[in-house]
Amino acid sequence: MKLVKRYFAAGLVSVLAAMPVWAEAKPLAVGVEFNLTKLDPTNINDTLTMTSLRTVYQGLLGFDKDYKIIPLLAERYEASSDAKEFTFYLRKGVKFHDGTDFNAEAVKFNLDRLANPENKLSRRVLISMLDHVDIVDDYTVKIYLKEPYGALPSSLAHPGTMMISPAAIKKYGKDIDRHPVGTGPFKFKSWSGDIFEVTKNENYWGKVADVDGVVIRSVPESGARFAMLQAGELQFVPDFPSELVEVAKKIPTLDVTTAPSIYEFYTSMNVMKKPFDDIRVRKALNYAVNKEAFCKVVLNGYCEPATSSIPPLLRFYTNVGQYEYNPEKAKQLLADAGYANGFETEVFSRNSTAVIRAMQFLQQELAKVNVKVTVTPLEAGVEADRVWGAETPEKSDVQLLYSGWSASTGDADYGLRPLFASESFPPNLYNTSYYKNEKVDQALAEGIKTADDTKRAEAYKIVQQAVFEDAPWIFMGEKQNISVKTKKLSGVYMLPDGGFSVDGAKFTGE
Repeated sequence: MKLVKRYFAAGLVSVLAAMPVWAEAKPLAVGVEFNLTKLDPTNINDTLTMTSLRTVYQGLLGFDKDYKIIPLLAERYEASSDAKEFTFYLRKGVKFHDGTDFNAEAVKFNLDRLANPENKLSRRVLISMLDHVDIVDDYTVKIYLKEPYGALPSSLAHPGTMMISPAAIKKYGKDIDRHPVGTGPFKFKSWSGDIFEVTKNENYWGKVADVDGVVIRSVPESGARFAMLQAGELQFVPDFPSELVEVAKKIPTLDVTTAPSIYEFYTSMNVMKKPFDDIRVRKALNYAVNKEAFCKVVLNGYCEPATSSIPPLLRFYTNVGQYEYNPEKAKQLLADAGYANGFETEVFSRNSTAVIRAMQFLQQELAKVNVKVTVTPLEAGVEADRVWGAETPEKSDVQLLYSGWSASTGDADYGLRPLFASESFPPNLYNTSYYKNEKVDQALAEGIKTADDTKRAEAYKIVQQAVFEDAPWIFMGEKQNISVKTKKLSGVYMLPDGGFSVDGAKFTGE
């Protein structure tokens, strides 16, 4: 069987070489708007927690700032021409933070654990096509798939497949989500609600960090995060509040960066609950919400109205159109569905300033068509429990859920399957609309059965068109990434998925 080799450019690896450190080493303080949820990367469904854990954990592959795949714990890989067999050649001399060797046995242990349905790990979808893993030698593994899947390298670059110390998993069991042990440039120190702290890994296999550690602090209120940045209590604020950008640009000690993202905002409607089981109601709510105004009011223009269920930067995106703003059409559809006088419902999400503003905007828009919406902001852990605590659709109390998703593989499969496949109902994955369409399920299955890009594109076009027509979401907007840092800090940046990297953080002269 012909092998297609994948070697990484030497320049990408050279950044790992040791360099002299001239700047003062001190902890880096990062300000974020939400709390972390739990610390097992294979069982997490929010970008913030996953990207924070990139400080501790690493995968076989990763992404650079332009979202190109780069080597991490694997130096290179080979793929068979039918995309069913992948051979990974591992980096030697790497140890987990607890002293356990990173080797082929550790890779097999991790992939077998993630793929085992009995473990009920939410990121299993990333390697659901896995058949088995063979150990070729101490530093070579061969991965066999049940069906062709050309996007496997993207899945293995996703933080949900990062490598955990097998010894730590055996020691802590399910409590591994409180005791992370990886191979990364930082070692876990503590996590207490709104503060996650890591310290420099002096024995790191690559370039040892220039900062002593990283403190990731949750500060939900936008103004408070900005004030702490100005006061020097924070040095980096990824996902900076859009309403404060113009003010930040005027402060000479700060750097503001904006860039396109692969993050899309939406409001899921539980199609198994009345009145959202009626497609006329779902379409009515789409016509009732002004997406242009959403981008201006909620994100201060750092946004574009959604034109599909995935954003344009994702591979295999198709522009399927928009529901134009038409309140009169919305009222007519509601009347046709038997809700001429509207109805009452609830939207819930997290409790940050930006999210509350988005839910209040939704509340005001829907009030114009006589839909009364109660806004319920929740702390991150409470919101997660409310979404994931329902083991069956019947037990879910989701009516409207304001949320967002970034497919951290860069591929349409992970932008669609976790959100619209019928197998992805919570607690398995994030189909919080409880949406089911056999045509969608079939097309999603076809999309991962082939390595042919033309066939994959057609499959995902079918999915995007069907989802737009069925409207299980109120399609909102695609945001721009905004980050602000102090000018004395370099080497930090946001990733297109809304995450961030601090591995290269360095403070320059005082």
